[in-house]
Amino acid sequence: MGYIHGKSNFIGDVGDTKFINPFQKNISSNNVSGFSLKWNRSPRHSIKLTFIKSNLVANDINSKDPRRIERGYNFTTPISEVSAGIEFNMLDFNLHEDYDIFSPYMYTGLSYSKFDEIMLQVDNLISVNKKNKTFGIPMIIGLKARFLEKFIFSIEGGARYVFSDDIDGNSSFNHNFGNINNNDWYFFSSLGISYTFGRRPCYCNIK
Repeated sequence: MGYIHGKSNFIGDVGDTKFINPFQKNISSNNVSGFSLKWNRSPRHSIKLTFIKSNLVANDINSKDPRRIERGYNFTTPISEVSAGIEFNMLDFNLHEDYDIFSPYMYTGLSYSKFDEIMLQVDNLISVNKKNKTFGIPMIIGLKARFLEKFIFSIEGGARYVFSDDIDGNSSFNHNFGNINNNDWYFFSSLGISYTFGRRPCYCNIK
């Protein structure tokens, strides 16, 4: 079981267009926190479940696009995400030996996200008292290392492609102000620490 902490950034029709940009000017409420549960099936792969909460914040002032800067839209929405999938280690990662204690890894699966509905009203984006939900695909890469026998430290960055274009209010209530052909993304940059418990596994029958 592990704890996750970091920063988020939004990629869509509002705000900065940089794909990885956790530290933006005038944005400080985009902290990420959450936890993960993982079943290590072999030295090369694990089944993983995560729950993460953050605020997605975007402001056109931070964009380098003069049209967005002139438009001046901004929004904030809390987002909660549950994700399940498979983590693949690029190197053998053994939790019970004095070797194989470091590995890059990749993670993908399916995510389910819930966020406030945003709508365009008189040239302002406002949050309404309603929740939107969407599925998505997480695409994550990271590095992890074991220390003090049962603790694992990790650093990772992960994009989420979601199956909707209305996190920023672009498609809500038929008010379109951006590219309706591209769905939204958001990105988490995070550090993690986890504790390994349970009996020593036998990987002999796992291919």
